[in-house]
Amino acid sequence: MCRSIQRLRPAKGSDDAPATREEIEAAARQFVRKVSGFSKPASHNQEAFDSAIEEITHATEHLLASLTLR
Repeated sequence: MCRSIQRLRPAKGSDDAPATREEIEAAARQFVRKVSGFSKPASHNQEAFDSAIEEITHATEHLLASLTLR
């Protein structure tokens, strides 16, 4: 688990604002760094690194928008 990735979903009943795209992208970047083992990829891997961040950001936005709290 990436300990530096914060929970992005507001707690039930809290007044916390929803996560911003920047916060979601930062979490995606941390995840890709952890999984790949690179904090900054070599130039020949930059496109794959950036693509993974974008895909994970999109999937996370979709997940957060789809969740319902009971």
